[in-house]
Amino acid sequence: MAKKSTAHGTHTDDNHRALWSGRFAEGPDAAAVEFETSIRVDERMALDDIHGSIAHAGMLGEQGIITKSESAKIMAALRGIERDLLDGSLSIDYSAEDIHSFVEATLTDRIGEPGKKLHTGRSRNDQIALDERLYLRRVIPELQNQILTLIQTLTGMAAEHTGTLLTGYTHMQHAQPGTLAQHLLAWAAMLVRDWSRLEDALGRIDESPLGSGALQGSTLPLSRESVAEKLGFSGVTLNSLDTVSDRDYCIEFTSALSIMQGHLSRMCEELVLWSTTEFSFVEMSEKWSTGSSIMPQKKNPDFAELIRGRTGKVYGDLMNLLTMVKGLPLAYDRDLQEDKEPLFDALDTVRANLTVFTAMISSVKWNTERMAQSCEGGFANATDLADYLVRKGLPFRTAHSVAAKAVRMALDAGLTRIEDLCVEELQKCSPLIEDDVFAVLSPEACVENRKTTGSPSSASCRAQIRKLQKFCEKSRK
Repeated sequence: MAKKSTAHGTHTDDNHRALWSGRFAEGPDAAAVEFETSIRVDERMALDDIHGSIAHAGMLGEQGIITKSESAKIMAALRGIERDLLDGSLSIDYSAEDIHSFVEATLTDRIGEPGKKLHTGRSRNDQIALDERLYLRRVIPELQNQILTLIQTLTGMAAEHTGTLLTGYTHMQHAQPGTLAQHLLAWAAMLVRDWSRLEDALGRIDESPLGSGALQGSTLPLSRESVAEKLGFSGVTLNSLDTVSDRDYCIEFTSALSIMQGHLSRMCEELVLWSTTEFSFVEMSEKWSTGSSIMPQKKNPDFAELIRGRTGKVYGDLMNLLTMVKGLPLAYDRDLQEDKEPLFDALDTVRANLTVFTAMISSVKWNTERMAQSCEGGFANATDLADYLVRKGLPFRTAHSVAAKAVRMALDAGLTRIEDLCVEELQKCSPLIEDDVFAVLSPEACVENRKTTGSPSSASCRAQIRKLQKFCEKSRK
């Protein structure tokens, strides 16, 4: 019989035939094989496949489905395969149909007939669902820690800028005075939700699908609960038919990534905007900028733009998955093989973007003087005038009209600030206005008088920072 060389001797071609080939008298066309194989996509789950197989083999021995000697031999060989993959002495065979086929064929090469017993009581349908869940359960905490690192970077920066004035905008128009700290903490708050969504997703991933078989379980005395316990799952999935056709966990994870990528894109949009000559709020580091091939003076925020631009990829990955499962009948359909590429692409893209954004934001220089100037003019303190009148007993709607009248008066006089009107002119808008009004209209006063939880006052920002720091400390994995 023909032999094929490997890193550990030889194996027979029979061991490397497709797992389903027994029913077929004729092998598939070479182009068909190339079209259907997924090994180059799912090879990253090799260790997860091995860990799942070790747990399954242990359960088969415990249940008397195979002998304990065979079980021990299989588990030892699987651990050897893991070691060899990790140290590089064994390479993935890309002629294999998928990662399951590669692992099983390598196992059988090494220990012979007992290796063929590993697949007893399972299908690739429940096996791939297990591998994906194990993989996501492994990488999500790593991603969450990346998020925490960025939150800590932002809170550390915010702590240095609790007194740095920065106008807040709505509709890209001056709205109310704020601080750079408040803005950075708003970004951090987005990331907390991203972390929490991933934590929620982990809870639904944390169920073992193995033992569901192709779709209807098994006639063999499998213990799904034993496998789940060995692999550290909190329990097993409820229904075998649903289990093998479920890709909600992939969609939910990619949805969480899409929302996070949207947050990164919004942050980058603001950095791009703020780095323009017109704003000049921030100067991007030369390490994270590029020039122009024709305009010598240019310093472009290309990396922020690339993060923003790659949002479409992640959104597309989510749409890919949503469309893939639309209208699929129960149970498993081969369409589901196409889940891994968009899943991994979204993950890889967001992980890279987080890494770059964290380094990029850490290196920026803030133009605090220009930011403070942004709070001058634009009547951003009009609400503060209305609140001043409310404290004097005026209904807010009436106070709102008075403040609007004061803005109109200043505009008609060619002024850009309410406080440029004298008190006598302001009293024409309301007799309740007195000299003490000017003490509440400065940008610093507008910020510090906002003491509600989550507001931009220095005390409130420091409280937000402490809360975020505690969150990071207790959440790191």
